[in-house]
Amino acid sequence: MTRHPGPRAPRRTASPVLLFLAALLALLPALSVLTAPGARAADGDPAVSLSKKEAGKGGEITVSGSGWRAEALLMLLICGQSTPERGVVGGTNSCANADGRAVTTDKKGAFSKKLPVTEPPKPCPCVVHVATVTGEQALADAVFTVAGHPTADLPEQTGDGKLAVLATTRLEGDSSLLTWFGAPPARRLVFTVGNLGSAPVKDPVFEIGTAHGVYAPQWEERQWRGTVAPGAKAQIKLPVELSAGAHGDYQVSLRYGEKVLAEQPWGVGRPWGVTLFWVLLCLVVPAAVFRIGMAVVDKVRPRPAGSHRTRTPATRRRPKRRGRTGAGAGRDATTAPGATTEATTNAAATTDATTNAATTTDATTAVLPWFTPDSAPSENRPRPTTKGQA
Repeated sequence: MTRHPGPRAPRRTASPVLLFLAALLALLPALSVLTAPGARAADGDPAVSLSKKEAGKGGEITVSGSGWRAEALLMLLICGQSTPERGVVGGTNSCANADGRAVTTDKKGAFSKKLPVTEPPKPCPCVVHVATVTGEQALADAVFTVAGHPTADLPEQTGDGKLAVLATTRLEGDSSLLTWFGAPPARRLVFTVGNLGSAPVKDPVFEIGTAHGVYAPQWEERQWRGTVAPGAKAQIKLPVELSAGAHGDYQVSLRYGEKVLAEQPWGVGRPWGVTLFWVLLCLVVPAAVFRIGMAVVDKVRPRPAGSHRTRTPATRRRPKRRGRTGAGAGRDATTAPGATTEATTNAAATTDATTNAATTTDATTAVLPWFTPDSAPSENRPRPTTKGQA
């Protein structure tokens, strides 16, 4: 039999839309690969890179970073006795704080800053330590070698012990009278820790941080003398002290290793004694200056002429007796020259007594006698004759 070919099925061609979608799906993996590194750099952990891994004292290196928070203030330090794995063992006391540099990241969280090479107070191994100053805490370390600087082994770790705070922390202590006048406020941070590890922890070193406002905590090491056995707990008291004149709301943080164990708020009152002192100083000093100025003016001012002479009270002058005229004079004239009457004697005595009494007083005006010789009463004075009497 001869097979006759039948009719062929028609071929279907893909539409352009389907071809475009297929090509787009094929390109998506490539696009994700191209965009992934940038996203990881923005969302990943902060990273630090150095232009040189080793330099001597007096040199300079360039520190670059990425992955930090946008527009964050960072501090760059060269620290000794540190590794990226264990961090800065001695805290900022192991760093060359005086020669550190500050830098602000850009909008993408990157930065680049030159840092002078100086010898840290602790021996190497050394790192370049970069940490945030404000806001959320973040840090990163890069290995660096200071040429010519001594090298020593890191302090031994306390073992596999693991401390954790078991109860709420509290601050003990009261402010003294000196704190009211600006002395540094001091308290004791009391907390209870337990060893959750399998090895004892001997003489653990804690870090106490105090923060005010939006600033990052300033950490200080506090070592506790004692041993916490595995599964045991211990109550620890560590001193906390602020700077002189500190006031406002503070936050005390407790850190062991790289982990913050607890945070405790602390409200510090204002030192009103300092304010009272300045108020009194502003009142007393001007008053004292005014008194001294008035005394100086009184000493140097010109004196009027003759004011330095002492004034003596004016001497009293005895009043002069008035001359008698008229009838009185005629009567006296008719009296015998040698005859002294009792009235005349009494008048003279009265006049002398009055004059002596007036001279003993402080009055400046002369005092007239009570009676004049002519008007003084007298029993022996002759009465005037009347008509009809002999």
